[in-house]
Amino acid sequence: MVISDWISNNFIEIFGAVTGIIYVFLEIRQTIWLWPVGIITSAVYIWVFFTSKFYADMSLQGYYLVISILGWYWWTRGKNGRKEEGERGTVGEGENSELKVTRLKLRTGVILAIVFILLYVVMWFVLTRLTDSPVPIRDSFITSLSIVATWMLARKIYEHWFLWIVVNFVSAVLFLTRGLYPTVILYVVYGIMSFAGLVAWNKTIINDLSASEK
Repeated sequence: MVISDWISNNFIEIFGAVTGIIYVFLEIRQTIWLWPVGIITSAVYIWVFFTSKFYADMSLQGYYLVISILGWYWWTRGKNGRKEEGERGTVGEGENSELKVTRLKLRTGVILAIVFILLYVVMWFVLTRLTDSPVPIRDSFITSLSIVATWMLARKIYEHWFLWIVVNFVSAVLFLTRGLYPTVILYVVYGIMSFAGLVAWNKTIINDLSASEK
């Protein structure tokens, strides 16, 4: 009875955790369906984080909704946001027009680092001065790093997995202190799956390089 009551009281959070795990599995497999699943997961966690007073994380889920739409478009349309064109301006037969996995360039990395610092400072200030968030420093860190990591995912940049490893394990500790146990399990699974993502995406890069050399 106790278990059934707990499941009933935390049904929405459990559902979000399940869809979140499916999302990361699809991310590892580089399946385009990760984006609609991500939209569902974000919608659920907007409510979960709002009721738990994680306001920065709640806002992050709104960002996820937007970036999921953009990521869906970028992954489908290719590197420059459009289909690869053949010699006569049409998609070449048999060509894979989907976005390829790439490595992080130094210039892009510097820009993203600056963006992260600016986001962190702004969010920390807002959460400290304008909300009753119990953990403004950690909440701001997780949210800022997640924003950068999600943009990198939308552009299929390999190194985004390293950011997710940090975000997931810091988040697991934070949510444990707030009693969000299904979400803690979710982020621990996320962290483990992030290592699997590193391996899988690295194989993709190697395979793409081998194919281009032939």
